Amino acid sequence: MTRNVIISGGGTGIGLAAAQVFAAEGDRVLLLGRRAEVLGNAGVPGALTYAADLGDVDQVRGVVGFVERELGAVDVLIHSAGGTGQLEPPVDSSDPLDAVAHNWTVNFRLNLLTAALLTEGVKERLASPGGRVLFVSSIAAYRGSGSGAYGAAKAGLHPYAHDLARELGPRGITANVVAPGYIEDTEFFGGGMDPARRERLVNDTSNGRAGMPGDVAATLHWLASPGAGHVTSQVVQVNGGAERGH
Repeated sequence: MTRNVIISGGGTGIGLAAAQVFAAEGDRVLLLGRRAEVLGNAGVPGALTYAADLGDVDQVRGVVGFVERELGAVDVLIHSAGGTGQLEPPVDSSDPLDAVAHNWTVNFRLNLLTAALLTEGVKERLASPGGRVLFVSSIAAYRGSGSGAYGAAKAGLHPYAHDLARELGPRGITANVVAPGYIEDTEFFGGGMDPARRERLVNDTSNGRAGMPGDVAATLHWLASPGAGHVTSQVVQVNGGAERGH
Protein backbone atom coordinates (compact mmCIF):
# COMPACT_ATOMS: atom_id res chain seq x y z
CA MET A 1 0.00 0.00 0.00
CA THR A 2 1.30 3.45 -0.91
CA ARG A 3 2.38 5.51 2.08
CA ASN A 4 2.72 9.26 2.45
CA VAL A 5 6.27 10.15 3.50
CA ILE A 6 7.46 13.64 4.51
CA ILE A 7 11.21 14.27 4.55
CA SER A 8 12.70 17.54 5.73
CA GLY A 9 16.08 18.35 4.25
CA GLY A 10 14.98 16.12 1.40
CA GLY A 11 16.88 17.81 -1.40
CA THR A 12 20.39 16.64 -0.54
CA GLY A 13 22.47 14.13 1.39
CA ILE A 14 20.76 11.73 3.78
CA GLY A 15 17.30 13.18 3.19
CA LEU A 16 17.60 12.74 -0.57
CA ALA A 17 18.93 9.19 -0.19
CA ALA A 18 15.97 8.35 2.04
CA ALA A 19 13.55 9.89 -0.44
CA GLN A 20 14.95 7.74 -3.23
CA VAL A 21 14.55 4.57 -1.15
CA PHE A 22 10.94 5.28 -0.23
CA ALA A 23 10.01 6.42 -3.75
CA ALA A 24 11.51 3.21 -5.18
CA GLU A 25 9.05 1.29 -2.98
CA GLY A 26 6.16 3.20 -4.52
CA ASP A 27 5.57 5.59 -1.63
CA ARG A 28 4.47 9.17 -2.21
CA VAL A 29 7.18 11.51 -0.96
CA LEU A 30 7.02 15.18 0.00
CA LEU A 31 10.43 16.87 0.06
CA LEU A 32 10.85 19.89 2.32
CA GLY A 33 13.75 22.33 2.35
CA ARG A 34 14.56 26.02 2.21
CA ARG A 35 15.93 26.09 -1.34
CA ALA A 36 13.26 25.61 -3.99
CA GLU A 37 15.84 25.10 -6.75
CA VAL A 38 17.54 22.28 -4.84
CA LEU A 39 14.23 20.53 -4.23
CA GLY A 40 13.27 20.97 -7.87
CA ASN A 41 16.52 19.32 -9.01
CA ALA A 42 16.30 16.38 -6.59
CA GLY A 43 15.02 14.06 -9.30
CA VAL A 44 12.95 11.82 -7.01
CA PRO A 45 10.25 10.14 -9.15
CA GLY A 46 6.77 11.43 -8.35
CA ALA A 47 7.91 13.54 -5.39
CA LEU A 48 6.07 16.64 -4.25
CA THR A 49 8.17 19.57 -3.06
CA TYR A 50 7.52 22.52 -0.78
CA ALA A 51 10.12 25.17 0.01
CA ALA A 52 9.96 26.54 3.55
CA ASP A 53 12.10 27.56 6.49
CA LEU A 54 10.96 25.08 9.13
CA GLY A 55 12.30 27.28 11.91
CA ASP A 56 9.65 29.90 11.02
CA VAL A 57 6.23 29.31 12.59
CA ASP A 58 4.26 30.94 9.75
CA GLN A 59 6.10 28.95 7.10
CA VAL A 60 5.48 25.73 9.03
CA ARG A 61 1.79 26.62 9.05
CA GLY A 62 2.06 26.80 5.27
CA VAL A 63 3.58 23.31 5.19
CA VAL A 64 0.79 21.98 7.40
CA GLY A 65 -1.84 23.44 5.09
CA PHE A 66 -0.12 21.90 2.07
CA VAL A 67 0.00 18.51 3.79
CA GLU A 68 -3.71 18.72 4.61
CA ARG A 69 -4.58 19.55 1.02
CA GLU A 70 -2.21 17.24 -0.84
CA LEU A 71 -1.57 14.26 1.44
CA GLY A 72 -4.13 13.99 4.20
CA ALA A 73 -2.67 11.34 6.49
CA VAL A 74 1.09 11.16 7.14
CA ASP A 75 2.52 7.66 7.43
CA VAL A 76 6.21 8.51 7.85
CA LEU A 77 7.77 11.78 9.04
CA ILE A 78 11.55 12.03 8.70
CA HIS A 79 13.52 14.98 10.06
CA SER A 80 16.75 15.22 8.10
CA ALA A 81 17.03 19.01 8.03
CA GLY A 82 19.86 20.55 10.01
CA GLY A 83 23.50 21.53 9.87
CA THR A 84 25.93 23.83 11.60
CA GLY A 85 24.76 27.08 10.00
CA GLN A 86 27.07 27.32 7.01
CA LEU A 87 24.26 28.81 4.90
CA GLU A 88 23.36 31.39 7.56
CA PRO A 89 24.60 35.00 7.47
CA PRO A 90 27.50 35.57 9.89
CA VAL A 91 27.00 37.45 13.13
CA ASP A 92 27.26 41.21 12.71
CA SER A 93 29.46 41.84 15.72
CA SER A 94 33.07 41.54 16.84
CA ASP A 95 32.06 40.68 20.41
CA PRO A 96 32.93 37.03 21.17
CA LEU A 97 29.79 36.60 23.29
CA ASP A 98 27.62 37.75 20.39
CA ALA A 99 29.28 35.07 18.26
CA VAL A 100 28.54 32.41 20.90
CA ALA A 101 24.90 33.48 21.18
CA HIS A 102 24.56 33.47 17.40
CA ASN A 103 26.17 30.04 16.97
CA TRP A 104 24.07 28.34 19.65
CA THR A 105 20.83 30.01 18.54
CA VAL A 106 21.39 29.06 14.90
CA ASN A 107 22.22 25.46 15.74
CA PHE A 108 19.22 24.96 17.98
CA ARG A 109 16.96 26.57 15.40
CA LEU A 110 18.26 24.45 12.51
CA ASN A 111 18.48 21.11 14.26
CA LEU A 112 15.89 21.12 17.04
CA LEU A 113 13.25 23.80 16.57
CA THR A 114 12.66 22.78 12.94
CA ALA A 115 11.94 19.20 14.03
CA ALA A 116 9.68 20.23 16.91
CA LEU A 117 7.62 22.69 14.88
CA LEU A 118 7.05 20.32 11.98
CA THR A 119 6.23 17.39 14.25
CA GLU A 120 3.77 19.33 16.34
CA GLY A 121 2.23 20.80 13.21
CA VAL A 122 1.39 17.47 11.59
CA LYS A 123 1.13 15.30 14.71
CA GLU A 124 -2.63 14.87 14.51
CA ARG A 125 -2.33 13.71 10.90
CA LEU A 126 0.04 10.84 11.67
CA ALA A 127 -1.46 7.50 10.66
CA SER A 128 -3.00 5.71 13.64
CA PRO A 129 -1.90 2.99 13.95
CA GLY A 130 1.32 2.57 12.00
CA GLY A 131 2.71 6.10 11.90
CA ARG A 132 6.45 6.63 12.17
CA VAL A 133 8.42 9.68 13.36
CA LEU A 134 12.16 9.52 12.68
CA PHE A 135 14.85 12.03 13.65
CA VAL A 136 18.35 12.22 12.19
CA SER A 137 20.72 13.05 15.04
CA SER A 138 24.52 12.72 15.02
CA ILE A 139 27.49 11.07 16.66
CA ALA A 140 28.19 14.62 17.88
CA ALA A 141 25.33 14.21 20.37
CA TYR A 142 27.67 11.83 22.23
CA ARG A 143 31.14 13.22 21.66
CA GLY A 144 30.65 16.92 20.94
CA SER A 145 31.18 18.93 17.81
CA GLY A 146 33.95 21.42 18.46
CA SER A 147 31.91 24.37 19.71
CA GLY A 148 29.38 22.17 21.47
CA ALA A 149 26.39 23.88 19.89
CA TYR A 150 25.68 21.40 17.09
CA GLY A 151 26.11 18.33 19.30
CA ALA A 152 23.93 19.83 22.03
CA ALA A 153 21.18 20.66 19.54
CA LYS A 154 21.21 17.13 18.11
CA ALA A 155 21.24 15.64 21.60
CA GLY A 156 18.03 17.54 22.31
CA LEU A 157 16.24 15.35 19.77
CA HIS A 158 16.75 12.27 21.94
CA PRO A 159 14.51 13.17 24.91
CA TYR A 160 11.99 14.73 22.52
CA ALA A 161 11.72 11.40 20.67
CA HIS A 162 11.27 9.62 23.99
CA ASP A 163 8.46 11.96 25.01
CA LEU A 164 6.80 11.50 21.61
CA ALA A 165 7.08 7.73 21.86
CA ARG A 166 5.24 7.87 25.19
CA GLU A 167 2.62 10.27 23.90
CA LEU A 168 1.97 8.62 20.55
CA GLY A 169 2.46 4.99 21.54
CA PRO A 170 -1.21 4.48 22.46
CA ARG A 171 -2.07 5.48 18.87
CA GLY A 172 0.26 2.80 17.49
CA ILE A 173 2.87 5.36 16.39
CA THR A 174 6.61 4.94 16.99
CA ALA A 175 9.28 7.62 17.41
CA ASN A 176 12.97 6.86 16.99
CA VAL A 177 16.31 8.54 16.35
CA VAL A 178 19.07 7.57 13.92
CA ALA A 179 22.50 8.94 14.86
CA PRO A 180 25.01 8.77 11.98
CA GLY A 181 28.77 9.05 12.29
CA TYR A 182 30.92 10.54 9.55
CA ILE A 183 28.92 10.47 6.30
CA GLU A 184 30.41 11.39 2.93
CA ASP A 185 28.65 12.82 -0.12
CA THR A 186 26.63 15.39 1.80
CA GLU A 187 26.76 19.18 2.07
CA PHE A 188 27.49 19.02 5.79
CA PHE A 189 31.20 19.81 5.53
CA GLY A 190 30.78 22.55 2.94
CA GLY A 191 33.31 22.59 0.13
CA GLY A 192 35.40 19.72 1.45
CA MET A 193 37.25 18.18 4.34
CA ASP A 194 40.86 18.21 5.39
CA PRO A 195 42.31 14.82 4.35
CA ALA A 196 43.94 14.31 7.75
CA ARG A 197 40.62 14.85 9.51
CA ARG A 198 38.88 12.45 7.17
CA GLU A 199 41.54 9.84 7.85
CA ARG A 200 41.04 10.24 11.61
CA LEU A 201 37.28 9.82 11.30
CA VAL A 202 37.58 6.73 9.11
CA ASN A 203 40.18 5.26 11.47
CA ASP A 204 37.67 5.63 14.32
CA THR A 205 35.43 3.04 12.68
CA SER A 206 35.67 -0.71 13.11
CA ASN A 207 35.05 -1.45 9.44
CA GLY A 208 37.53 1.07 8.06
CA ARG A 209 35.28 3.12 5.84
CA ALA A 210 33.27 6.31 5.79
CA GLY A 211 29.51 6.09 5.97
CA MET A 212 27.35 6.92 2.97
CA PRO A 213 23.88 8.50 2.84
CA GLY A 214 22.49 5.15 1.73
CA ASP A 215 23.61 3.55 4.98
CA VAL A 216 21.43 5.91 6.96
CA ALA A 217 18.58 5.80 4.45
CA ALA A 218 18.40 2.01 4.73
CA THR A 219 18.16 2.26 8.52
CA LEU A 220 15.41 4.87 8.29
CA HIS A 221 13.54 2.69 5.82
CA TRP A 222 13.68 -0.29 8.17
CA LEU A 223 12.51 1.75 11.16
CA ALA A 224 9.55 2.86 9.05
CA SER A 225 8.66 -0.72 8.12
CA PRO A 226 5.99 -2.90 9.78
CA GLY A 227 8.81 -5.13 11.03
CA ALA A 228 10.01 -2.31 13.32
CA GLY A 229 6.61 -1.78 14.89
CA HIS A 230 7.85 -2.72 18.38
CA VAL A 231 10.94 -0.50 18.16
CA THR A 232 10.30 2.91 19.68
CA SER A 233 12.08 5.51 21.84
CA GLN A 234 15.43 4.20 20.58
CA VAL A 235 18.62 5.81 19.26
CA VAL A 236 20.05 3.66 16.48
CA GLN A 237 23.68 4.51 15.74
CA VAL A 238 25.03 4.17 12.20
CA ASN A 239 28.72 4.93 12.56
CA GLY A 240 30.76 1.83 11.73
CA GLY A 241 31.48 1.23 15.40
CA ALA A 242 33.06 4.64 16.00
CA GLU A 243 30.83 5.31 19.02
CA ARG A 244 28.89 3.10 21.41
CA GLY A 245 27.41 5.80 23.68
CA HIS A 246 24.03 5.23 25.27
